[in-house]
Amino acid sequence: MKVLMLGWELPPHNSGGLGVACLNMAKALARRGVDIEFVLPYLARHDGIDFMKIISALHFKPSEIQFAYDSLRYDEASGDGQAVSMAEQLALYETAVGRIAELGEYDLIHAHDWLTFRAGLRAKERLNVPLILHVHSVERDRAGGNAGNPLVREIEATSMLLADQVIAVSQHTKNIIVKDYGIPADKILIAHNSLNPWELEPLDEANAYHYLSAKKAQGYKVVASVGRLTIQKGLPNLLYAAKAVVDQVPKTIFLIVGSGEQYHELIELAARLGIGRSVVFTGFLRGKAWRDAYAIADLFVMPSISEPFGLTPLEAIGYGTPALISKQSGVSEVIMNCLKVDFWDIDEMANQITAVVQNDGIGKELHASSYQEFSRLSWDQTAEKLDNIFRSHLIGAMA
Repeated sequence: MKVLMLGWELPPHNSGGLGVACLNMAKALARRGVDIEFVLPYLARHDGIDFMKIISALHFKPSEIQFAYDSLRYDEASGDGQAVSMAEQLALYETAVGRIAELGEYDLIHAHDWLTFRAGLRAKERLNVPLILHVHSVERDRAGGNAGNPLVREIEATSMLLADQVIAVSQHTKNIIVKDYGIPADKILIAHNSLNPWELEPLDEANAYHYLSAKKAQGYKVVASVGRLTIQKGLPNLLYAAKAVVDQVPKTIFLIVGSGEQYHELIELAARLGIGRSVVFTGFLRGKAWRDAYAIADLFVMPSISEPFGLTPLEAIGYGTPALISKQSGVSEVIMNCLKVDFWDIDEMANQITAVVQNDGIGKELHASSYQEFSRLSWDQTAEKLDNIFRSHLIGAMA
């Protein structure tokens, strides 16, 4: 089976979890014998990827590409000096994918998120093979529960109506697709994102956060959150909860890892709440500092307003830390043994954080139980579902 896979990013040139999910999904599908050609909008090296062919549709540098969380600016001037707008980049990508499709032979098309959906439709027109759209997020997610950009919503709605199959990363996402776009529920299948526990890079003996390590030796507790600092992620609510926690347990430090358009807004909010000394903002991290942020924490919090899946709690559990996640997330369908709270319930969020930082036993028990669930996860399970979906469409196309 030969698949034309369309994606907007792959590590190390990724803005968030979309590229990570695409990479691990493709790797697991390749283990099942699926022949993948993955089309990206930029030109860059991806060392170590030998399980699929990567095609650069355009000659942009990765730094010149606008990513999924920019959807509210779609079809507008970027305002940051970029010569080509997001709408123009997508149009160029669509045209290039059409040409690539004409030059190859593929059994089906697998397109990831709205950025590639129009290109997927163009490829389907050229190839006359099944088009499967993989929805990692919808515009309502990216807009923090609001309607978002109507042009992006139109792309999502039209593409899903015309596709042969829609795959959602969670029941949470499927419900939004049905409600927002009227796509028949039986057209949408669920394939949860995952994580391979054995592929987590091990921790070094010494943690990179020497200051936090010293504070912990003095009896402080650390609460971490890792992710993009955008409206979708609900970080203002976490800071309001942090204020209540610090008032009760002054020896608590909040570690905020990530970058995004809310970065300065969140720093100002922490100062306004009077907890500036209790909140550490690191900016975007990779590698050891990223891993150690999970490991140094006594509790990980994902307060997302709407999270299609959310890999970061799984990463936290893998690195030894219990998790508190919003009920409005897909990962809550996979991990039962963690704390859960409505994203808007700041008081309850604060209560649950306080309970963990005041009682080591709660955190240890939570992590022990969640790690049992975590250790059973695998991208191979997701790939098996996808492989079966692919083959059912091939059989249907040949009938």
